[in-house]
Amino acid sequence: MSGMNDSYSGSFGNQMSASVTTGAGAAGGHIKDTTTAQFTKDVLEESRHQPVLVDFWAPWCGPCKQLTPVIEKVVNEAGGRVKLVKLNIDDHPAIPGQLGIQSIPAVIAFVNGRPADGFMGAVPETQIRQFIDRIAGPAADDPAMQIAAILEEADAAFAQGDIDAAGELYSAILQADPENARAVAGIAECLMAGEQPERVREFLATLPETLLADAALQPVIKKLEQIEEARKLGDPVALEHELALNPDHHEARIKLAKIRNVEGRRDEAADHLLFIMKRDRAFDDDGARRQLLQFFDVWGFKDPATIAARRKLSSILFS
Repeated sequence: MSGMNDSYSGSFGNQMSASVTTGAGAAGGHIKDTTTAQFTKDVLEESRHQPVLVDFWAPWCGPCKQLTPVIEKVVNEAGGRVKLVKLNIDDHPAIPGQLGIQSIPAVIAFVNGRPADGFMGAVPETQIRQFIDRIAGPAADDPAMQIAAILEEADAAFAQGDIDAAGELYSAILQADPENARAVAGIAECLMAGEQPERVREFLATLPETLLADAALQPVIKKLEQIEEARKLGDPVALEHELALNPDHHEARIKLAKIRNVEGRRDEAADHLLFIMKRDRAFDDDGARRQLLQFFDVWGFKDPATIAARRKLSSILFS
C-alpha cells in the first residue's frame, strides 16, 4: 500500500481475529429541557461558558429511551464539565431541521456558540465518556487520559498526512484497549488512505458485529460504500462534458458530486448538490439535499467543507 507499511494493520488484524428520565432540574442543574424560543439562551449563549450537549429526541423513539438514562448519568458524573440540553423534535422541529438532523437520537456538542462535534444512536456509556473528554477535556483523575491523549495525537498525525505515524499510534491504543472503536476506525481510515478499498473491506470483515455496529465505525463504513459506488459512476470528464452541454442534467451532476467527494474535493462535491437544490428542489424527491446530508455524515461536524456547505444549505432552505 502506497505511503504506508503493513506493521500496524497486520498486527491488529491478527489481534482482532484472536480476541475478537430525568428532565429539567436533574441533579446538579447540569440537565434541562429547552424549546425553539429558548435555544439561543440555553445552548448558544451557555456554550460560550462551557460545552453544551444537545440531545435531539422524541417520545416515540426507542433508542432515545435507551440513551437518556446513560447520557444523563455520565453528564451528572462529569461534575459540571458539560451541560446537557434536551430538545423534543416533535414539539420543536425548526432547530433540528436547520441542522439537518435526519435520525434520532442525535447529540451535538456546542462550543462557543457553534456546533463542534456530535454522534448519533444509543451509543454505550464508554463512548459517551470519551466524547465528553474530547469536548471538555478529560477529568484530572481519569485513568483513560493517556489513551485519550494518544488518540488526539493519532488524529492529528492522520490529519497532517502522516499515515504511518497515525497507524502506529492507533495500533498502540488497541494493544491496551482492543475494542476502542475510535482507534479501530482510525486503523480503517489509514488503510483507506492507501486507495485500496478491498483491503478495508477485508479488515472490516475481521471485526465482531458488536464493534461494527459502533457509531464510531459508521462514517468509515459509509465512506467505503461511497468509494465503491463512485467507481461505477463513469468517467468524470464525460460527465463534465454532459453538464457543459446541459447544466440541468441533474442526474449527471449528482454522479459527478459523488465522484468529487471520494476524490477529496468536498467543496466542489457540495457545490454541485447545492446547485441542483437552487434549480430544482423537487428533483429525485429532494435527492440532492439527502445526498449532501450523507456526505456530512462521513465528513463530520467539524470538517471545513461541512461547515461551509451547512451555511450555504441554510441560506437556500430559509431564504
